[in-house]
Amino acid sequence: MRVLVVGAGAIGGYFGGRWLASGGDVTFLVRPRRAAELARDGLVIKSPNGDVTLKNPPAVQADKLAETFDVVLLSCKAFDLDDAIRSFAPAVGPRTSIIPLLNGMLHLDVLDAKFGRERVLGGLCATAVTLNDKREVVQLQPMQSLTFGERDGQLSDRVRAIAEAMARGKFGSVASDHIVQEMWEKWVFLASLAASTCLMRASVGNILASPGGKDFILGVLDECSEVAASEGHAPSGPFFERVRGMLTAEGSQLTASMFRDIKAGAPVEADHVIGDMIARGDAAKVPVPKLRTAYTHLKAYEKQRG
Repeated sequence: MRVLVVGAGAIGGYFGGRWLASGGDVTFLVRPRRAAELARDGLVIKSPNGDVTLKNPPAVQADKLAETFDVVLLSCKAFDLDDAIRSFAPAVGPRTSIIPLLNGMLHLDVLDAKFGRERVLGGLCATAVTLNDKREVVQLQPMQSLTFGERDGQLSDRVRAIAEAMARGKFGSVASDHIVQEMWEKWVFLASLAASTCLMRASVGNILASPGGKDFILGVLDECSEVAASEGHAPSGPFFERVRGMLTAEGSQLTASMFRDIKAGAPVEADHVIGDMIARGDAAKVPVPKLRTAYTHLKAYEKQRG
């Protein structure tokens, strides 16, 4: 099974690197700067689950991409999706399966329109990784999982085949028969965490220690959950209780990656994570005043950033 990983940053570098290290037929689609780094230093993963250095891993640039792959693993940020699509489109053939690991749901509509719904699986990942100053992939916690599946809930032959190939990577890959529900649940959690920590510019613990902080966080969680319910994907009881516990843990240093992007002056996924949640709430006539305030804050940040 031939796999194209779009990008070799934190997410793509980690999961693609683990898969490659286990003997998978993996190629990274990268830009010129990253191609030079990989050729010079290799793909380096620093992790509680074991370090690995892959010397000169297989890589290709968009202008040299001339063959199709069985699987395209897509891990870009939402604001880079259009550019990513243009770069990997030549790799998509009649039997190619695309596994997007983007947050939210909006990207599914974009990918369906370009490649056809039959080629686009659902997918999500859970890990904490970043690129350090040496451009090494650093995993901050042992947690790691990559979940994917048919969006109609069927465990198809292609999903079973991908699952068998992924299993060798030992990075917590799971073939799911309810992937869309899981994607919605992750989105509810992420949007709640991002809206709260970005607007308040503080960790969960510091928000909770402030007057009205707990009510605000739980209010955002309720808004997101009601939007999900309006789409037929109300968060499940165990999930909701687990997330509620994470968002009300006193002293927690938990923040959203979007908050960390703001601190670094980097682009953010305001439209994809928060804006689309608001749009779906409006369509279903679900009031989302707290999300609106957070979205205004994020869009003001984008304007200021220029």
